[in-house]
Amino acid sequence: MKSKTSFPPQERAAPPSRCPDNTAFKQQRLPAWKPQLTIASVLSSFFLTGAFCLTVGVCLVLSANSIREIQVDYSDKCSDCSKLRENSSNWNKECHCFINFTLKEDILGDVFMYYGLQNFYQNHRRYMMSRSDAQLLGRNVNIQRSYCAPFSTYRNGTPMAPCGAIANSMFNDTIDLFYNHNSSVIQVPLLKTGNSWWTDKNVKFRNPESYNLSSAFAGTARPPYWQKPVYLLDEEDERNNGYVNDDFIIWMRVSAFATFRNLYRRVRRIRHFAEGLPAGNYTFHISYNFPVTKFKGRKHVILSTVVWSGGSNPFLGIAYLVSGTAATLTGFVITGIHLKLRKKKTYFQKQ
Repeated sequence: MKSKTSFPPQERAAPPSRCPDNTAFKQQRLPAWKPQLTIASVLSSFFLTGAFCLTVGVCLVLSANSIREIQVDYSDKCSDCSKLRENSSNWNKECHCFINFTLKEDILGDVFMYYGLQNFYQNHRRYMMSRSDAQLLGRNVNIQRSYCAPFSTYRNGTPMAPCGAIANSMFNDTIDLFYNHNSSVIQVPLLKTGNSWWTDKNVKFRNPESYNLSSAFAGTARPPYWQKPVYLLDEEDERNNGYVNDDFIIWMRVSAFATFRNLYRRVRRIRHFAEGLPAGNYTFHISYNFPVTKFKGRKHVILSTVVWSGGSNPFLGIAYLVSGTAATLTGFVITGIHLKLRKKKTYFQKQ
């Protein structure tokens, strides 16, 4: 009788282990610190936070209130020019208006001139995307593939420089300031350059490389609403032309709100204005080009000083005051709850 020979079963390879390595990091054995929240630490945190926020808020509010500012709305005072600009066929006709105002006290220090727009929405997504950053860097790009349409090319195929709805709607009123001093009229010297950020001037905006700007922008045309090409934005300073023009750079930084102001000029502190703007009678000479009646907008010109915290904007100080007040009140509420519970606990212990 034949005997059956039994063979051991073949050993199968063990599957790779999915367990984490036996290290302190992967096994979560690293030393840790867990704060012990006691009533003393919680209350001190709330009260210290409240005191800090209240202190900073008071300083910011007082700083904002110390700013000297005068704001002139010239939407209605230039009504004749406004009616002229309602008809787009009058784009090449000049219109000027004069706004008189009085400074009762001196505005000492650096004085900044802003233009303000009301009810002008720059935060629409399609409007914000209507630009070509590659073109603004001076590169030779096909703007038809960008988001600039319908402000990319004319019907004959000529590309616009710069393209897009933001550039096309650039604020183009010209504002000059005159000082009426002893029966004589003195033009206040204003600085056009140095108003934009360094990163914008040297990183985000560059002109095409060429021996002169007119040849660099050859074969392009100005946007439809512009009165002059981009290489002639500042006829007095050749370095302030093209895509690196300060007014153009500031306009391309769109606002998040419908009412905003942009820096336009700075008063040059020389001669009569070495200390700032003296008290007296002044006149704004405005070349009216930017229409606002179709979207029920308003236009302002603002003269203002600045402080260490910036311009005239009390929002940050008010935000700190509200946060500090909320933290302090929360601390008092927690204190009251703690005292009530401790009194109740003591009462039951006596029972």
